[in-house]
Amino acid sequence: MTVTRLMHTIAGALIMLSLVMAHFVSPKWLYFTAFIGVNLFQSGFSNWCLMATILKKLGVPETAGPTH
Repeated sequence: MTVTRLMHTIAGALIMLSLVMAHFVSPKWLYFTAFIGVNLFQSGFSNWCLMATILKKLGVPETAGPTH
């Protein structure tokens, strides 16, 4: 998986988790959902995302390698 695909997967999973937590635990979990949305929004304009930076430092490839 590439950085972009993994970043989208993690963001989607965190949004779904926070929605479930808001439903079953506390509506205050929606603040976390909003936080993720704001970060996705700003990364669209700035082309910088903390999660992408972390994934790159962990060694996740930025582009897919050749398939054989």
